[in-house]
This record gives sequence, structure tokens and C-alpha cells, in this order.
Amino acid sequence: MSVSTAAIDPSVCAPLPVLGQDVTVPLVTGGEVTYAALDYAASAPALQRVWDDVAAYAPYYGSVHRGAGYLSQLSTDLFENSRRTVAEFLGCRAEDQVVFTRSTTDSLNLLAAAIPADCQVFVYETEHHASLLPWRDAQVTYLNAPRTPGQAVESLERALADRDPYGPALVCVTGASNVTGELWPVKELAAAAHAHGARIVLDAAQLAPHHPVDIAELDVDWVAFSGHKLYAPFGSGVLAGRADWLQAAEPYLAGGGASRKVARRADGGVDVDWHTTPARHEAGSPNVIGVYSIASACKALTEAGFDSLVAREQELVSRVREGLAEVPEVQVLSLFGDDAPRVGVISFVVRGWNSSHFAAALSAEYGIGVRDGLFCAHPLLRTLLGSDPQDPGECGAPEAEPGERSLNAIRVSFGAGTPDEHIDRFLRAVTELVREGAQWKYRTEDGRCVPDRGEVARTV
Repeated sequence: MSVSTAAIDPSVCAPLPVLGQDVTVPLVTGGEVTYAALDYAASAPALQRVWDDVAAYAPYYGSVHRGAGYLSQLSTDLFENSRRTVAEFLGCRAEDQVVFTRSTTDSLNLLAAAIPADCQVFVYETEHHASLLPWRDAQVTYLNAPRTPGQAVESLERALADRDPYGPALVCVTGASNVTGELWPVKELAAAAHAHGARIVLDAAQLAPHHPVDIAELDVDWVAFSGHKLYAPFGSGVLAGRADWLQAAEPYLAGGGASRKVARRADGGVDVDWHTTPARHEAGSPNVIGVYSIASACKALTEAGFDSLVAREQELVSRVREGLAEVPEVQVLSLFGDDAPRVGVISFVVRGWNSSHFAAALSAEYGIGVRDGLFCAHPLLRTLLGSDPQDPGECGAPEAEPGERSLNAIRVSFGAGTPDEHIDRFLRAVTELVREGAQWKYRTEDGRCVPDRGEVARTV
């Protein structure tokens, strides 16, 4: 998968309006500044268009599928039309199903519960925990971190060829790393999987907000992603793809909506006829507003012109990487090297700094929100940082005092709503912190690095 910006002028694509773009936050050094949200990889700010659509619908909210009233019927139509919108956004095949879930994690756990009992699962150690951990009841082969896209394909082919006994198999792979932002060779991995009789699920949590995802073109069997990374608020997600394993599996949750008919037996038991539609795995009252917000985000990105959005984001990626390269103390983390195509997710460490201390200073002194930690990808971070797999580490928590080296990293991430000024401020802040140090003193409190009120480290 490659990203081409050749015939597009990034300047013609302005940032999309998002919620919170005018929010101001206090600085520990005094005064306030407009908040620079550069933590899109965790949760992207909601698009203003999405929020407006949800607000317009909210007065008409009703329970879906079984209500006779007007609002219930309206909500049912909106819910099912949202399913069709998502299917179109993902380029689903005619026979594919779109199941609504709570998140990417929920989607992959649903699929893990639906795989055949004798299915073998192949997953790279580089995955986010959402795609690394759900396969607890399966025979799992963990593949070592590849150092090139070609190596990723080769290691998968070897592992699939060596599997014994030969039976159902599933490959799980990310589309874009939540740590390095690097794009994985999804289409080539899908071809390798299918050549060896395996299926493949794509974790598109970090890919879908930054790059078009087409199930048919990539030839993957399933795609999972989350609304909160796709500029949509609320807890909602998607699992889209082949229906057969989902229809053959017991419902992910048992309850109303998943069942088509329930009857008592003469022996006192209960017979249940489960749905074969996506409703089979959507028991209970669905998150109608969350689902609608995903569909609204899909429409907004499509109508804005995904090619132009990709082109502008690539220009921002280049600016950030070039700016960080001018600071010798900064080491940008990468699996595939500097030339690898990537989305707007960049992780780095700063020589002589505890990563949590650095992130805290960016927030407290510059009003910039980034993330520090292991980003729920512990094995990958330890590989990238050259630490022993047994070294301690915990997402979001410092392992050292401010100023000491830590076994975690700093992640800056951005996307369709990021203004140029936020990138400029971030690069300026990194340079100033490295060259001049923090203005304030910091301490560890409840697992976080926070400003020590009243303790100035240097004068400006």
C-alpha cells in the first residue's frame, strides 16, 4: 500500500472543522493558549459535521427495529442506512456483513469468539493489544517483528506453510502502526494468507481515519475499526466482512435482538432460533447515536475528498519528521526505515529525557497534548527501544524520575483537523525543551508526571 501525493496541491485542502479547536488551556508559566490536540491516535476530535448531524437527529431518537411509532421507525431506517453507508465507505462485497460493536477491541474479540474451534491464528508481535490478545482460546503463533514489508510477507508465508495440521487459519494484521504510523503491506499479506488457505482480518483502527480502506481491493476477509479514531464521538465500532464464520458461531451476546424465535420445550428448557443477519451479534439496545456518528464521519471524509486529505496529512508528516531530524537528541522510532510510507502517527524518544517528563512539559508549558508510554503495544515498543522483552513497562506510566531515561516513548499524532500552527508550535516546543530545558520542575504523582506547583526550574 502506497500513498501518492503527486498531482495534488496540499494547500487547497484546509483542515476540517473539529470540536474543541478554540478551547484554551492554562499554562503553568502563566496565561492561556489554544489547545493543540496532537493525540489523534488515541481519540481524534469529533468533526463538527458529525456533531451537527447527531444534534439534528437527537430530538428524533427512538428504539430501533421493533417499535411501531414514527420515531422508532425513523431511527430504524437511520440505523440500517448507517450500515449501508459504512459498507460503501469500506468497499464491502455484496455478501459481506457490517456488524456494529463498541470498538476495534470489541470487534476483534467478537471475531475471536466466532472462529472455528480448530482455527490457528497468526499475529505479529508488533500489533496493538486489541489485535494481539483476543485469541486466548485458539492456537496462536506470534511472529517476530519484521524489519521490512517484504520480510513481513516472507515470515508469514513460512509460518503458514509450516503449520500442522492443515486446517482453518486466520492472520491478524494492522493496516497502520499505532506506534510508528508505518503502513503495512496488507494486500500482499492477504495474497499470502489466501495462497495458504488462511483468512485475514485487518485492524484498520489507525488506517481508516488517514487513508481509504477498500475490503474488495485489499482482498481481506474482515476489517475492524473504531468510531472514536474516525472523528466520531461515543463508543462505537465496526466489524465488516465475510458472513459464514459469524453466522455459524454462537451469538457474541445472548439476548433480545439476536434471537429470531424463542420457545419453551416440554422438558422445561428453551429453544432459540438465532438471526443470521448482523443482528445475531448485536444483542441488546444498540448505540444508535454512535452508529450514526460513524456513518456521518464516513460521509464527511468521502465528501471532503480523501485524496486531498491524505495529501495534506503527508505534507504535515514530512514537516514533523524534518523538524525532528534537526534535533540530534531526538530518535524517531521505525520498523521499516525512513522511506516507509506512513500516516500521521510518529513516536520518538529524546536522549537525556524521561518520556513522561517531556510529554508533561509539552502540555504544561506549551498547551500541547501528546501521549507517552508504551501505547498498548508493549512488545513492539520494547523491540524498537532495544530493551529486553522482560524489562518492566506500563502504558502511560513513567518508570523513572523526571530527567532519567525511561522505557517508554512519546507519540505525536494528527490528522484531518490539525491546523498548521499546532505542528509549528510542537516543533518549536521540542527544540526549546531540548536546548533550554523545562521552565518548571515536575514530580511523579499517581503514576503521572505533573508540574510541581510553584517550583520554577529556570527563568525565561
